[in-house]
Amino acid sequence: MFERVCIVGVGFMGGSFALALKERYPQCQIFGIDINHSAISKALELKTIDGGSTQIKDTLRFDPQLVVIATPVGTFEEIAKALAQLDIKCVITDLGSVKGRIVYMMEEHLGGNFVGGHPIAGTEKSGVENSLKDLFKGKRCVITPTEKTSPQAKKMVKDLWQSLDALVEEMDPYLHDYIFGAVSHMPHAVAFALIDAIARLSKDGVNLFEYPGGGFKDFTRIASSDPIMWRDIFLENAENIVKAIEVFQESLDTLKSLIVSGKAYEITQYLSKAKELRDRIV
Repeated sequence: MFERVCIVGVGFMGGSFALALKERYPQCQIFGIDINHSAISKALELKTIDGGSTQIKDTLRFDPQLVVIATPVGTFEEIAKALAQLDIKCVITDLGSVKGRIVYMMEEHLGGNFVGGHPIAGTEKSGVENSLKDLFKGKRCVITPTEKTSPQAKKMVKDLWQSLDALVEEMDPYLHDYIFGAVSHMPHAVAFALIDAIARLSKDGVNLFEYPGGGFKDFTRIASSDPIMWRDIFLENAENIVKAIEVFQESLDTLKSLIVSGKAYEITQYLSKAKELRDRIV
């Protein structure tokens, strides 16, 4: 498939991609670029990568056939401009959670060899030391080609993900952001906000965080996710996330109104409908 791959951003996602590649293609040389020297050092120590640098210009030295961008989406434009200046000719893809405008911006700088990608996988952990070689197995991976995408580049990226046992689906970049703004980005916003609410409700010497049970811990697990990564996602997909939050607020207001009114039957109906819909999720 690819003999030399360069991963820009050697954190949890980039590290997991590197480990998945190493398992599937043991002869593939994997290089890492990260502005954080300690991330490169740790990745080399763990043998997650075979070589690394803190300088994007060293991408040329590594002579990759594939570049994978695995940094927060707020850094994508700067990286794209840097790669364009280096006149990188290989296939380029990413692991970002936002597509839409970003895909077309990346194409402006990198041309048809850029193929947007989003593996629907992850945990609340961060850092290359928490990387998982099986993270993508059996998980959906959305790729977002456009009319400008090179058919060959698309095929190479699609084939690579399938070889890593991911379930590949093609999707319009803006449709991607609408869908995941609702089912991924908004739930993260709710989890962060719930933690803030519990902090606000703690008073008079009572620390509510001493009492959460399993349900609270399960629900808010994703609030332990990387703040910088999620700041960038919230800002980049703001329109879809805000719409989703507003609909969520309407649903919460409906439940609040039923509780205030003491309408037992209607509350049961509301909860039963939600349970039925949740039980359908595989």
